[in-house]
Amino acid sequence: MKYLLGEASEPEKQAVLDWVRADVSNQQYFNQFKTIWDTSKELALQSSVDENRAWQKFQQRVKQKPTASVKKFSLSPLRVAAAIALLIGLSAGGYFLYDSMNPPKDLVVYTEHQVVKDTLPDGSMVTLNKRSLLSYPPKFKGNKREVVLKGEGFFNVSPNKNKPFIIHAGETDITVVGTSFNVRNIDGNTEVVVETGIVKVTRNGQTIELKAGERTTMSGSSTPVKEEVTDKLYNYYRTKEFVCDDTPLWKLVEVINEAYDVNIQIKREELKQYKINTPFINQSLDQVLKVIQETFPDIKKTEQDNLIILE
Repeated sequence: MKYLLGEASEPEKQAVLDWVRADVSNQQYFNQFKTIWDTSKELALQSSVDENRAWQKFQQRVKQKPTASVKKFSLSPLRVAAAIALLIGLSAGGYFLYDSMNPPKDLVVYTEHQVVKDTLPDGSMVTLNKRSLLSYPPKFKGNKREVVLKGEGFFNVSPNKNKPFIIHAGETDITVVGTSFNVRNIDGNTEVVVETGIVKVTRNGQTIELKAGERTTMSGSSTPVKEEVTDKLYNYYRTKEFVCDDTPLWKLVEVINEAYDVNIQIKREELKQYKINTPFINQSLDQVLKVIQETFPDIKKTEQDNLIILE
């Protein structure tokens, strides 16, 4: 814990680094905890955890190798330091973290390498993309249903006009009473795409209303602007399909990189604006690239180490 806080002595830092480098699984284990730690700092700015006690327990724990990848957690973001230290069990989804002295106030679902579906306390359904985190209470109380999202998720919200559903995604708030929509909140940028119903999006004190078939993309202090949804690429992680409709090649490549965990770069600027209208359904990366080359015969594909270049 001191290492994550930047308070470790040089010998302590070296001990952590030696352990991480000793085995690939140790590296993955540490990265998973670091991801939770970094994200939790955004969810809560203060913690009264006894850091020394937590660090001692964490040291004891890291000597044991994990037996499953992290997929789903039960923890309190306000007590993340102690939660990380007190790993007490496993579920079908992955690790459950629990602070015995401070019972969890929120549930946190964290996805790493696979898409995860979850049912919220009100019956609403959410599908989380890889490397995403959703925090919500065990039971929605009061006159709101509030959750916190980092990453990307598709929500199908149970209708309740008397209890609006609110997603806090970075600096953006999305408010609905019952609808289906996709939210992507990464690196300070937020995109909302509505499939059914009406969604209110608020950022920097400004609110716009989106209807089915509309989207908005926001970053920094930008003003929310409505746009028509012209493709269904945002759905790829739920449907395993890339549905292109006069879609620029740069946009398809951006999604392919994320879906297949690859690094494809378009070398020539003019290629980025090539339009494609081909649906890709459950196809491998090689098949997708082959179709792109057949569609645009002037595109040449070369590979350098872990980089794929289209030129």
